[in-house]
Amino acid sequence: MPMGKGTYGSKTGRPKKKMMGGGRTMYKKGGGVKHFKKDGSEHKGAFHKMANGTLHTGKTHSKTSVRLYHRKDLSKAAKAKASK
Repeated sequence: MPMGKGTYGSKTGRPKKKMMGGGRTMYKKGGGVKHFKKDGSEHKGAFHKMANGTLHTGKTHSKTSVRLYHRKDLSKAAKAKASK
């Protein structure tokens, strides 16, 4: 097969990576990094990523969606709660 026609040495012919939600919003469950609410309680359900890069609870955004944080971004008190 000639170079550039679907070989691994070229980007031509490779399928594009698809993001759920049209590229702006993606949702998934679980993952390798834990996510926490502002008070330090761990969130284990579905979440989505906003256009500005912040994570929120739920598959899609709603009135009840709450912002999620990584452990390093929590306050000292919240980190203490998250480590229990």
